[in-house]
Amino acid sequence: VARRLSLRKHPECHSMAGGKAIEHLAQAGNRQQHTFRLPMQQYRNCDFSFSGLQNLVNRVIIQKEKEEGIQEGEILSCVKDIAAAVQHAVAVHVIQRTYRAMLFCIKNSILSSKNATLVVSGGVASNQYIRKGLQTLADANNFALLCPPPRLCTDNGVMIAWNGIERLRAGLGVLYSTDGIRYEPK
Repeated sequence: VARRLSLRKHPECHSMAGGKAIEHLAQAGNRQQHTFRLPMQQYRNCDFSFSGLQNLVNRVIIQKEKEEGIQEGEILSCVKDIAAAVQHAVAVHVIQRTYRAMLFCIKNSILSSKNATLVVSGGVASNQYIRKGLQTLADANNFALLCPPPRLCTDNGVMIAWNGIERLRAGLGVLYSTDGIRYEPK
């Protein structure tokens, strides 16, 4: 969305990564000016997908470019409102799907309802709006929320190192073999 909105050309965002630019502009935007249908509402699972949302946003951007008589690549006058609406839709989608996952884990005794912790990392954890929503979700369900500092959230190498530090602190040691680890790349 940041690329499609040409946020690198925006005077406030020229040196920011896309997600950070969206978050920055959204602070001054009105999310109610645009309402984006949430992705995957027909599916009662914990999967995330943003492709449908991206298509909806692209259509709104094209429509607004026509209305404002500007070419693709120029900055829309409503860019802050679009950023706010997109950020909100992403946050609600992430929160809803995370809530389902929390309920699923408790129902299936994967997690104890006592001392349960929601760990959020990566780029999504650097967004304060999303993080605040996840904190509210965690609080409402008696989960602790654990997030690394935002400055460490977008570098995968740092995240891997952080995971190693946490393993050592917990006394789990270093993993020397991947035997027995289940993973499904997607």
